[in-house]
Amino acid sequence: MQIFVGLGNPGSKYARNRHNIGFMALDRIAEDHGFSPWKSKFQGKIAEGMLGREKVLLLKPETFMNRSGQSVGDAMRFYKLEPDDITVFHDELDLAPGKCRVKQGGGHAGHNGLRSIHGHIGEAYQRVRLGIGHPGHKDAVSGYVLHDFPRADEDWLGPLMDGIANGAADLAAGDSGKFLNAVALKVAPPRSSTTAKANPATKATDSPPPPQEDTRSPMQKLMDKFR
Repeated sequence: MQIFVGLGNPGSKYARNRHNIGFMALDRIAEDHGFSPWKSKFQGKIAEGMLGREKVLLLKPETFMNRSGQSVGDAMRFYKLEPDDITVFHDELDLAPGKCRVKQGGGHAGHNGLRSIHGHIGEAYQRVRLGIGHPGHKDAVSGYVLHDFPRADEDWLGPLMDGIANGAADLAAGDSGKFLNAVALKVAPPRSSTTAKANPATKATDSPPPPQEDTRSPMQKLMDKFR
């Protein structure tokens, strides 16, 4: 069994915040893969289901971001799991919007949700880093992450969620490469290599036809001018 954790803040006030992209990812996985209805447990919301052959518990902590580790720790201990059975989906300031990376272990880079999880279960869990971009100055970070995604961001946010749902079974199976490929195919689909064949008679490399010599007399030219 595995636990997929999405980070965010509870309540409709925060639902569309950049900080809640982890919640959004789990909602999409649950919807596309037929998970059970959400219910309250472990100081959060949980849903159960299968991703491929893997049984997975989806967990959205409702302790608010800064205390996410309380919920994650409770669930991990209840099921007698290890930190490497946990995968956390979270917003990442240091990645461009729409970028997705998978990381095993390491530091929390100042992310309050990850810092809390570190304090409760250690650092050896897997993270799915979901890029939201950086506001440009550290003093603007708090307001930036607690602000809703603008409408223009739907151009990449929707495809990112599609890709995460499509690749979720690969992630559960331990194949992060296939997971990331599924995301990339949605966020940046390959361009078609089919191009229209140029008509040989109208190739750009063909020289233009030479101008025809004007054989009219001066009088004819004058008369044609006033026609």
